Amino acid sequence: MDLFLDWLFLEYQDTPTHFLVLEIIAIIFGLLSVLFSKKDNILVFPTGIVSTLIFVYILYEYNLLGDMMINAYYFLMSIYGWHRWTQKVDDSHYIPIKEATRRENQQSIFIFLATAVFVCIVYEVFDKWDGWVTYVDVITTGIFFVGMWLMAKKRLENWIYWIIGDLISIPLYYYKGLTFTSFQYILFTIIAVYGFIAWRKNLDKPKTSLLK
Repeated sequence: MDLFLDWLFLEYQDTPTHFLVLEIIAIIFGLLSVLFSKKDNILVFPTGIVSTLIFVYILYEYNLLGDMMINAYYFLMSIYGWHRWTQKVDDSHYIPIKEATRRENQQSIFIFLATAVFVCIVYEVFDKWDGWVTYVDVITTGIFFVGMWLMAKKRLENWIYWIIGDLISIPLYYYKGLTFTSFQYILFTIIAVYGFIAWRKNLDKPKTSLLK
């Protein structure tokens, strides 16, 4: 057990305590957000906002610009999604989960490519290219941008993007020295698989309450 704890906290030996505390808080709220998303519960957005704001600060301090932009984007899309999910199809039913249309799938490809190009430009301007990690960061940023956009629109396919991005992020964040965040993505992957299954069962079924 001691060896495991030593390994677990090795990456944090030079990390200020407040960064460690903030990372744990952000992870807790992030997990809550994903769990609420799986349940098609509106609380996905306020919990997600707390997590993303904390991560924006942490990632800025770590000079992880791509990841920081992901979380800043999550914050903005959480506001958009919060508004969109509260729209109703009639007096008592909210908009249902749907599959992405052909046009939305095309838009997803455009968002991915546009995001990747934008992140590349940012890294170039700030001279932050740092080997293979940076290139992987560009890819995951594009994947997560699409996933968040589809989730805000309540499209089933958002989970596919989360699963792919989460699997890539597990080793990536460990390599970056954010061990707890790496473990978080393991849980995210598991929840995302169950989220896809749960959402598929509830396709085109409008809800009368967003808190269940």
